[in-house]
Amino acid sequence: MIWLLIIFPALIAGLVQGLTGFGAVIIMMIFFPSILPMDKAAGIGGIIMLSSVLALTIRYRHEFKWKRVLIPFIIYASVATWSVHLSSVLDTHVLRLMLGGLLVSLSLYFILSKSAGSAKYPWYIAGCFMIISGFFNGLFGIGGPLMALYFLSLSSSMPDYIGNIQGFFLIDAFYITGIRIAGGILTAPDIPYIIVGMIAAAVGTIIATRLSTRWDLTTLKPFIYGFIGLSGLYYLFF
Repeated sequence: MIWLLIIFPALIAGLVQGLTGFGAVIIMMIFFPSILPMDKAAGIGGIIMLSSVLALTIRYRHEFKWKRVLIPFIIYASVATWSVHLSSVLDTHVLRLMLGGLLVSLSLYFILSKSAGSAKYPWYIAGCFMIISGFFNGLFGIGGPLMALYFLSLSSSMPDYIGNIQGFFLIDAFYITGIRIAGGILTAPDIPYIIVGMIAAAVGTIIATRLSTRWDLTTLKPFIYGFIGLSGLYYLFF
């Protein structure tokens, strides 16, 4: 039963990551906390995501732009470094409710407003996205939804969007995993779960890349906004 709760979520996570550009850890965190402590579940999910993110980054490597990714990553990672150790101090239930409410509100706004998402965000809005995403990435391993909105606002095509957001998450995955290993959150006994999960996630990503070649960014945006809303509902009710 434990292995099923690793393999199935990782497979679906790889599929979701390949189609929307984010969300792998969200899917895994629905299941993993039932068999693992919260901080370890987030850490294992983050490493499992590496297989999907690496494959997508390589596939869309020609679209990756360092200038677009570097500053957001510095802000995001600085906050995540601080928040990664807070899960034992803060009331994470209240924080999940706050995040859920924010994501549902943003999802509804972007789905209902025809003009939303068609322009770049002001620097202070973009900065808030980076800070909030980094904070929740450190706590739960989940920083994707708001960063997806940020990179969507700058992208002109599906490859442009996927190439930059996956490059961002690849750098983040190596960095935050190093922090978790140094802090003793991830240890050697976790390796079998990680290897099996990475294989399952890679299979899901292969399926997703075959499907995504048929879609453009305009077609994909409603799915991304909808998944952000579903993520928010999960945090509100579970």
